[in-house]
Amino acid sequence: MDDLEALAFDTAPMGIALTEHRVIRACNGTFAQMFGFQKNELVGQSFRLLYGTDQEFHQIRDIGLEPLRQSLPYSDERIMRHRDGHQFWCRFRARTLTPDDPLARIVLSFALIDTDSDGPTLTPREREVLMWLSRGYTSKEIAKVLGLSPRTIEDVRARLLRKFKVKNVAVLLSRLSGVAH
Repeated sequence: MDDLEALAFDTAPMGIALTEHRVIRACNGTFAQMFGFQKNELVGQSFRLLYGTDQEFHQIRDIGLEPLRQSLPYSDERIMRHRDGHQFWCRFRARTLTPDDPLARIVLSFALIDTDSDGPTLTPREREVLMWLSRGYTSKEIAKVLGLSPRTIEDVRARLLRKFKVKNVAVLLSRLSGVAH
């Protein structure tokens, strides 16, 4: 990579990483800064480092694999964990370089959606439910995926609405994605 390409990669306005089997092999400065690390601290590390819980890390593994197997990009919005423990909402995009084994080598990008780290602190369960809500799942569907009762999911949804001081999930998701309400 020549100097201009390296400069463009390292200072791109979004975090970029190359992973092999969910281990970070390369990343740009923006990615490292977004998560509160130096680049050399991330290279060689499992992506697990950037999720709140082991469960979250394992559950998210298979989401989006089907489009990647078809050589299509995959994107969603998710909550990630900064080195200091605060959580942030970002837009995630992925493209595999190995469609037959999508996680063997993949390029990922992360763009901040909500840069306000002073928002409510979320429990692991709230983060998990919020992740599924952002994908359009209903409480019943989330309950089935997580092996919980729909009532439990409804309780978590209600707690999220209270924490963010909003009246419904649509307003919650729009607020987290930076749309004014």
